[in-house]
Amino acid sequence: MAIAWSETAASMEALSLSPPMSPPVILTQDELKKIAAYKAVEFVESGMVLGLGTGSTAKHAVDRIGELLRQGKLSNIVGIPTSKKTQEQAVSLGIPLSDLDNYPSIDLAIDGADEVDPHLNLVKGRGGSLLREKMVEGACKKFVCIVDESKLVKHLGGSGLALPVEIVPFCWKFTANKLQKLFQGSDCVAKLRNDGEGKPFVTDNGNYIVDLYLKKEMGDLQVASDAILRIAGVVEHGMFLDMATTVIVAGELGITIKDK
Repeated sequence: MAIAWSETAASMEALSLSPPMSPPVILTQDELKKIAAYKAVEFVESGMVLGLGTGSTAKHAVDRIGELLRQGKLSNIVGIPTSKKTQEQAVSLGIPLSDLDNYPSIDLAIDGADEVDPHLNLVKGRGGSLLREKMVEGACKKFVCIVDESKLVKHLGGSGLALPVEIVPFCWKFTANKLQKLFQGSDCVAKLRNDGEGKPFVTDNGNYIVDLYLKKEMGDLQVASDAILRIAGVVEHGMFLDMATTVIVAGELGITIKDK
């Protein structure tokens, strides 16, 4: 005898036969960084001169470039490292290296950032490599910045974390006080960075870093940049203004690519 199923019974059976829903995958911050880095490496082509960035995000990009070279998917790459640490990493991966003296024009640089504002201005240098990063990335035709979404801010300094300034060691307190007074309208506090053992942090160039902590916006960034660089004793600062041509942001909902 045929049995007639009610619509309710049929829908309940369909529900019971459907596979259980998988829990959402929550990616770690490092996994997001890796996704952004791998996406950036898609811009790399054989024969390019590459600026190799420094930091936890850029490390993934350098690893990926080394992997593609080993697989034969990339060839004739020359890397320009932005720090001694990146140089050591690239050497261990077999990436051929050179410098700006031999390659003053770079095809592409890939690096991370500590902050990214809506206009793609950056804060970099919390890892201590801002001078070499700015030299290399200022010489490239295309600068792809890779971040996870936690690095997005409404304005530079908006994270409440450090805006680094590289200074000469000579009379560093004098220079730090000058920097603090320069941004007193932003309730700035200037602190000498230490190495974790109570000694001053020393950059690859033998300099110190003063970290500026700002509670209010700096105002016109170009004016602020020029004012910092006019202070005798300052070598360079960590604001990278109008330098990034592309920013790749990895978030829980996927990848976002922002172009100038």
